[in-house]
Amino acid sequence: MTQPPDWNVQQPAPGGPYPTGGFPPPAPPPAPGYGYAGGPSAPVPPGMYFDQVSGLNLPQGVQLASVGRRIGAYFLAIPLAIATLIIGYVVWGLIVWGRGQTPALQVLGMRCWRPETRRVSSFWWMALREIVGRFVEGLIGLITLLASFIIMLTSRERRCLHDLIAGTVVVHDPEKILDQWSSAGP
Repeated sequence: MTQPPDWNVQQPAPGGPYPTGGFPPPAPPPAPGYGYAGGPSAPVPPGMYFDQVSGLNLPQGVQLASVGRRIGAYFLAIPLAIATLIIGYVVWGLIVWGRGQTPALQVLGMRCWRPETRRVSSFWWMALREIVGRFVEGLIGLITLLASFIIMLTSRERRCLHDLIAGTVVVHDPEKILDQWSSAGP
């Protein structure tokens, strides 16, 4: 007497198209440097590397800015604004926005990078980030500021609310490698 087939276990098809008993062969593992979270996708562009922590393609020689560096930039902006009598800080900011920086980011060797375009943020993207993004952060006051801080701590890309609005990430560029990444490319 024969037992009925167990329908919970996949049975190989007799004489199936695969030499492994009816099952397809396993897929090869993805090549290093490709994709997000180990999945296959487009290759990393030349001059860039895949950051495993953030899941972003970043230029060689830069790294995603640490949480401590981001907090330091936030608090550094206060004494810089006071020392330059606020109007100097605003003028300084308008000058360095074209390089994807704020005065505090410039002092700490950081820049705003747009992963979608693979470029340093332009003046207008920085204006969106600093004017509209900061307005939205301060709209409800402490609640949105705290929410922005929590988003930065918990997101893989370490983006605050104003970074999400402008599509930027903040990278640490101590060797000023991104000086060569203009709006026309590297």
